[in-house]
Order: sequence, then structure tokens, then C-alpha cells
Amino acid sequence: MFSGLLKLSPVFVMAGLMISGFDALLAAPLATIYAAIVAFVTEKMKFQNIVDAAVDNVKEMQLVFFILMLAYAMAEAFMATGVGASIITISLHLGLTAKTVAVTGLVVTAILSVATGTSWGTFAACAPVFLWLNHIVGGDIVLTTAAIAGGACFGDNIGLISDTTVVSSGIQKVEVIDRIRHQGIWSVLCLVATAVVFYMVSSIMGLPNEVGNASEAISQIPDTVWSALAEKRASAVTLLEQVQNGVPLYMCVPLILVLVVAIMGLPTLVCLGIGLISSLLLGLVAGTVESVQSYLDLMYSGFEGAGSWVIVMMMWVGAFGGIMGKMHAFEPVSRLITTLARSVRQLLFYNGVLSILGNAALADEMAQIVTIGPIIRNLTDENVEASEEEMYKLRLRNATFGDALGVFGSQLIPWHVYVGFYVGIATAVYPLHTFVPMDIIKFNFMAMIAVGSILLLTLTGLDRLIPLFGLPSEPDVSLKNKEKYAGDLAPEKA
Repeated sequence: MFSGLLKLSPVFVMAGLMISGFDALLAAPLATIYAAIVAFVTEKMKFQNIVDAAVDNVKEMQLVFFILMLAYAMAEAFMATGVGASIITISLHLGLTAKTVAVTGLVVTAILSVATGTSWGTFAACAPVFLWLNHIVGGDIVLTTAAIAGGACFGDNIGLISDTTVVSSGIQKVEVIDRIRHQGIWSVLCLVATAVVFYMVSSIMGLPNEVGNASEAISQIPDTVWSALAEKRASAVTLLEQVQNGVPLYMCVPLILVLVVAIMGLPTLVCLGIGLISSLLLGLVAGTVESVQSYLDLMYSGFEGAGSWVIVMMMWVGAFGGIMGKMHAFEPVSRLITTLARSVRQLLFYNGVLSILGNAALADEMAQIVTIGPIIRNLTDENVEASEEEMYKLRLRNATFGDALGVFGSQLIPWHVYVGFYVGIATAVYPLHTFVPMDIIKFNFMAMIAVGSILLLTLTGLDRLIPLFGLPSEPDVSLKNKEKYAGDLAPEKA
């Protein structure tokens, strides 16, 4: 009992460090070192074996690192070459009122986050537009803030170039394109349902119908806010200036091309390459790209951004997960889940619950994906009997769990780094309101609907009603210990 708790203690150390305010780049190495000490004490592991366990786990993520670098480069390119600005401009041509500003913010951030692959960058780019538009038209500031927070997470969960999409898919050993197809219709249904709820709530609040203007909203942003935004996300400043000054609408073509080739099933690296090349060529034509060298500088910024934080953090968290796996630290949790589960659906449901709990404990969605991902993968591989085709469908759901319950789940956890970042950005760009974590959570219907529906649909089997989203059912899949459960539940003989 004591040994089992000691093996789990590195998770609590990492969670404690994150909750205390330590950055993941510091919390992960400290927790990894502590995990190595625990492995040495409890398993008598040699130092070299501990290092090998850490390195071997990181090696599995090498391809993901290359994808992430290109994804970050594309995010910078899309925000600086006019792709993101064209999407916002097209969306805003319909006009906004206090009743529709939250809904429009939700939809625009959802589209933009798919284009850029980043919820943080999308929120930073759209908060100045929509919070000030909300101010002009007399909308509810908390409602609009929650709307763009939830919408910004949409593309982070399903975007081809999102780091969480790439990493969660890589850990479960499924193709990103297959993941997007698996959850695509479910994700869109969640977005539509959320838009309906936001409009209903806006109407119930009795918000006015005055029409707003994006250019006017941007012109009212104070210089101090511009400075703060430039420090936090410089490419967002470029995007806002392009929205104000205008860009050719054909700059949306790179996003369309990426989406088309993704649907065609081309490899992720090819899709990213097409997006980068098309945004360069069209940017040169539109004048949003001054030269090839300036575009290469954008790519460099993207590579630098990926290498300075997410890749380094993933390497440390991956090493942490490797050591934890080598000493079977999560075996007690695995045994509990396998004991509770009476069907494959229940097992998958508990995998989802474990993902949520891990996200709350680690206060970082990427840390949750990399740490809990291997656990739910092993739980499924070791306890389910099925054909390779059916197992692949289960892995797709596990990948969706890790990403959706990481990204959307973060929006419902007050101490999560996501919420802290959003509060900081909102405060910087709209100083007229004192933002607190509950402003992000209170009306975040996108997160509520996504988290609640995926767990409920998985447990009840109603996911079969959504095309491509249904899980295989028994007897096509079954638990390896099903006979044991049947014996436990069989009536005693007289």
C-alpha cells in the first residue's frame, strides 16, 4: 500500500508545483527528478535503466516534434500574412449587435483556431476585437469573453495543426486525419448547439440590437493595451492591423487548401507544407509578405516558439511518463478501473474520467495528454480483445478524450494555466472590467457541452447516432476478463 502511494507521489508533486504557480518547464524537470528517485527507492532501478526509460518514451515522439515545429510556423504565417485577418473580415461583414456579438465571436474564434491551430493565439487575437465590439454595441462582457474562450478551443481540439491534436494522436498511435474524421461531426454539432445556447441566453438577457464595426472597435483600443498585446502576442497586433486596414479576401485560400487536402487524407506534413507555401505565394501577391526572407523569419519565430516551450516541456513530461510507466506507478489506478468496468464502453468512459482528473491535477492540458495518454492507451490495449480495425477505433476515442477533455476541460478548472492566461489577456486588452477565472467558466457553454456530451455519449452508446463517432459494440469488442465478471454475476446453484 505504502509502496503504491509512493510511486504515485510524483504526480502529486507535479500537480502541486503547477498549482503553486511553477511553469511547466520547471515543474516537469523537478517532478522527473523526483520520479527517478522514487523509482530507485521502490524498484531498485539502476540509474542507466531510469535514463533509458525516460529517453525511450521521448523517442516515440520524434515525428510529433517535427510536426509541431511546422504547425507553429504555420500559426505565425497565418496570423501575419493575412489568412487570419481575411477570415475575421469575412465573418464580420454580416454585422454585429449585442445579441449576436457572443455568437459571432464563438464562430469566428472557432474558425480562426482551426486556421492557426492555437487557442492561446486565437484568444489573444480576437479578444481586442470582440471585447471592444461588445463595449460598443452594449453586450454582456462576461458572456462574450466566455464565448471567444470556448470558440478558441474548438480548433485547438480538432485543428490539423494544433499541438494538442498532434500530440494526443501520436501518443495513441493514430493518424491526425483519422482523428479529425472520427470526431468531426460531433465537434461541429457541439459548436452548433453552443451557438444556439449563446443566442438564447443573449435574448433572455434582453441585449440591444445596435450594429457594431470592427474597425471602430480596433481604433478605440488604447496605446497601453496595444503595448501589452504586442508583448504577449506580437503577431496578433499584425492581424488586428490587417483587420482594420483590410486584406484581400483571397488570403483565406491557404486555409481552404489545408482543409481540403486534410479531408483528402494526405499526410499531416504534406498538409502543413501546402499551407506554408500557399500563404507565402499569396502573401507576396497581396503584399502582406514583404519578401521571402521576411517569411522565413516568420517560420523561424514559429520554430523558436515551439522549441522554447512546448517541445522542451513535452520532452520532460515524456521523460516523466517513461519513468512512471517503467515502475508501473499507475497500476493501482489501472486495477481500479479494470475492476469497475463491466464493458468496453465503461472502460472507455473511465478513461475519459481519468483524463479529466489528470487535467485538474496537473493544471496543464499538455501535461495531462502526455502523462495520462499512455495510461489510457495501455488500459485499452491490455484489457480489450478486438480486431486491429476495431482497436484502432478505440484508440481514436482515447486520443479524442486526451485532447477534448484536456482543452475543453481546462476551461472548467479555475486554477488551470489556460484560464490564467485568458484572464491575463482579457485584463490587458480590456481594462474596463476586472476579470476573474469565473468569467471564463461561468458562461463557457462550449466547454460544458463538449465535456458533458462526449462522456455521456460514450457511456450510453448514443454516440452511434453520430456518423463516424460511434464505438464498436460487443461482441465485436470485449473485455479480456469478461468471463470473470460473468462468473461473479451468475446466480448460485442450489
